[in-house]
Amino acid sequence: MATHTAQLFSITTGSPEPIYRQLVEQVRRLIAAGQMAPGDGMPSVREVAQALALNPMTVSKAYSLLEMEGLLTRKRGMGMSVAERAPSGHSAAERAELLRPTLERAALEARQLELDPDTVLNLFTLILKEQA
Repeated sequence: MATHTAQLFSITTGSPEPIYRQLVEQVRRLIAAGQMAPGDGMPSVREVAQALALNPMTVSKAYSLLEMEGLLTRKRGMGMSVAERAPSGHSAAERAELLRPTLERAALEARQLELDPDTVLNLFTLILKEQA
């Protein structure tokens, strides 16, 4: 599961956003996009912490927040899973809104680097095509 965990999450250590928030936002996006469905099991806190070289308390905090939001449920002896009533298949507008904070941070960095919008958009388009 450690390989799967490393593919599931991507952490940016130099980001001003705390690591636990990065984990929370990624799970929200995966559920919203339907990539994680109700009943899907989550990797254990230990697996995520080992795969990403994180403090287990950081992962535990993220999971707890997601549980409080009703996105994850804890099943005794089975670990965490996506809640049965977790919303899935959000509209494109709702999924785009989940991307907004990331794009706002990228726009701020682009302005700090004094990059013109066309250069940034071309780079973003290139990155989108590379990841497809």
